[in-house]
Amino acid sequence: MAGLGSDRLRLLFVQEADVRLTELGRLLLELEQRADDLELVRSVYRELHTLKGSAAVAGLEDVSQIAHGLEELVDDVRAGSRPVTPEMIDTLLRGADRLRGAVTATPAAQEPPTSKRAQVRPRPQGGSGATLGTLLEPSPEPPVVRGVPPAAATSPRPDGGSGLILVPVERLEELTRLVGETTSAHLRIGRMLKDRFDVDPGTCNEFNELARSLNNLHDSTMRTQMVPVSTVTDQLHRAVRDLSRAQGKDVRWETAGTDTELDRGVLHRLSDSLMHLVRNAIDHGIETPDERRRAGKPEQATVRLHAMQLGSEVIITVTDDGRGIDGGAVEHEARRLGIETDGLSDDERAALTFHPGFSTARFVTDVSGRGVGLDVVRTHVEGAHGRVDVRSEPGTGTEFRLIVPITVAVLRCLLVEAGGQSFALPFHRVLLTQAHNPDNVTYAEGRPVVWVDRHPLPVHQLGDVVGLGETVSDGPVVGLTDGSQRHAFAVDRLVGQRDVVIKALSPLVPRLPAVAGASVEADGSILLVLDPPGLIQRARHSPRPDRPGGRDERPGAPGRSILVVDDALIVRELQRGILERVGFHVRVAGDGQQAIAQLAQEPTDLVVTDIEMPKMDGFALTEAIRSHPALANIPVLIVSSRSSDADRQRGLDAGADGYIVKSAFDESSLLTAVNRLLGTGS
Repeated sequence: MAGLGSDRLRLLFVQEADVRLTELGRLLLELEQRADDLELVRSVYRELHTLKGSAAVAGLEDVSQIAHGLEELVDDVRAGSRPVTPEMIDTLLRGADRLRGAVTATPAAQEPPTSKRAQVRPRPQGGSGATLGTLLEPSPEPPVVRGVPPAAATSPRPDGGSGLILVPVERLEELTRLVGETTSAHLRIGRMLKDRFDVDPGTCNEFNELARSLNNLHDSTMRTQMVPVSTVTDQLHRAVRDLSRAQGKDVRWETAGTDTELDRGVLHRLSDSLMHLVRNAIDHGIETPDERRRAGKPEQATVRLHAMQLGSEVIITVTDDGRGIDGGAVEHEARRLGIETDGLSDDERAALTFHPGFSTARFVTDVSGRGVGLDVVRTHVEGAHGRVDVRSEPGTGTEFRLIVPITVAVLRCLLVEAGGQSFALPFHRVLLTQAHNPDNVTYAEGRPVVWVDRHPLPVHQLGDVVGLGETVSDGPVVGLTDGSQRHAFAVDRLVGQRDVVIKALSPLVPRLPAVAGASVEADGSILLVLDPPGLIQRARHSPRPDRPGGRDERPGAPGRSILVVDDALIVRELQRGILERVGFHVRVAGDGQQAIAQLAQEPTDLVVTDIEMPKMDGFALTEAIRSHPALANIPVLIVSSRSSDADRQRGLDAGADGYIVKSAFDESSLLTAVNRLLGTGS
């Protein structure tokens, strides 16, 4: 033992104890349902006995003593001198919680190496450690599991080995990133073979063999991130048991399909939502035994979780056979919030419970009704690129259905082209694709509308919404949904559908509500993955009518127009948002040539431009404006990452009226410069 080192030994014990305590909790909950199963009793005893011995070897006497106290209680049950009762399970579960707390308090369990470490509480002098009295002391409610360590997915093997190797999550994520970058590099090599050497990569055996190996490596790497739904069901079972006993309700917990696997990150996002739905079912949905008996129902209620894979998605349902959602309470709350309910179906009314601030609770409890409603569930599910819906029948029960992609790293997408650029739309948000047909388009309040299943869908130009300038496309229409709203977008063409490896944008990049992430294409270009809910919200708040020739006539706008020119969508949108918030009418262009074309059709009051752009850079654009008789008097403001005096002087020589360096760029500096050049403020 001395050769291994006490710190290393304790770390190994903490890792083993995490798995064994998870298994112990599962066995205790199962024992409550099958109290006469002696093999279950023996299994519980073995887990405690092993924990006691391992803790003693690691020098953790406090942990060993707690395990010893629990072991003695189970030994009495095993000998037949104590019955298995709900009260006995209460005691054992509280003891298991105390045992986990003692394990996580050891220095080896503290994850950040430089963080303040909790000290192991010394054993009271003259005592023999844990007793029945100390185990019966109330303990805090076990914390909701927010992370899903890979170790939690595997139970110990009968031979004592864990059957797994504990690997930090960050290392797995780094491996996934490197595989993605290697795959992108492989695609670029294929493009280079074609462009530089006129060699079809598909005819190169070595290239194809490398492709097969990379695909296998990618699949294997993705599988390392997969965990079964059962990883979180023990915590849900415990919550059902404890909460139903606290409220005097008799509830049976059922599961099915929990061996269904999905990405660890997705399950991490869903764990709190599932806990919220389970607790909500007990608190709001399930009746007391007396109420159920009067309603002609079995006294014991059922809460059931079912998981299944369907294509590239996983569907998780949480169902209860309780009282259902109170339609009258929903109507009352909807009126209070000013929500129109006329013409809504029962399911659409039930879906109103996802509205922010919506609550039908008659009073506040420590379980629900505290202002944290189902809108939080929807937010978490949508954060995993999923959707949630609800079905309820009064007096019969309620079902919540969470539909999420198996992994957020790879998402099935519809690829479209708008404004000369390609975009990806998550396929699970696509309602329909419809070829352009003027007969199907009508106008309402100046906006085009297409009809789907006798319901009107407003149409916006996708290029306009994402900031590519005012475009008019006669191409197909794509209908999208965010779960509660539907909207249609006109695009230039449909490119096709495929799996897209999504990467999050850098935290240094300002958050764009319509962008979910990005992917690197074979030629090294960036493919933006759009976020349909954000896209729909942006379209609904768009000030522009979509009938050709329309112009912003918003009340209160100063009536001044600005053309923002930058080849980076993110920069364009950042500047556009700043300027539109104070009332300017803003158009955008991706390079100097686009800007000149727009200015020829409709001049502007000010041009804000970058320098480094394809086709025509900012210097050339400024010179072109100054040399054009009809445009020569338009002020030009350069916003560039170039900070040298030579670049500043070149900009001024080209005819620019102002120069801002991007490293010193902020909202205040931009508005100050714009107002100075336009004479609209200080």
